[in-house]
Amino acid sequence: MSYRRILVPVDGSPTANLGLREAIALAKSQKARLQLVHVVDIHYALMGGAESAMYIADLVPSLKARGRRLLDKAAEEVRRARLRCDTVILETLTGPAAEPIVRQARKWRADLIVIGTHGRRGVRRLVLGSDAEQVVRNSPVPVMLVRARGAR
Repeated sequence: MSYRRILVPVDGSPTANLGLREAIALAKSQKARLQLVHVVDIHYALMGGAESAMYIADLVPSLKARGRRLLDKAAEEVRRARLRCDTVILETLTGPAAEPIVRQARKWRADLIVIGTHGRRGVRRLVLGSDAEQVVRNSPVPVMLVRARGAR
């Protein structure tokens, strides 16, 4: 199978960085274009309650600026590999990052999503949830999961 449009969620974590590196290697071999996405979780910012409402006006732009810096750093890594990419900041009001990632994959007509995962199992997965699992369940395209080193 040939992949021409690979979507890669990035959040600056070591696990996401492993996914990015795998996507870069795959894109080189496939002569594919990458789209890097970062999800700003506005839901998380709002969870502080009414007393934090006055800070929301400052917090959301701060979260977006942090996301932009993460995307710029990841895009520079892609360019050093002599590949093309574009970047998109996505927002979620409902919490999980999976929904906007899947929506963007449809919108951009991605052929593949490459996402880093911690590979959690059992109670840890139930308690912490898994954006990667939700992406796999809802994605309209194949998903490559890149497990963290040492994940069980």
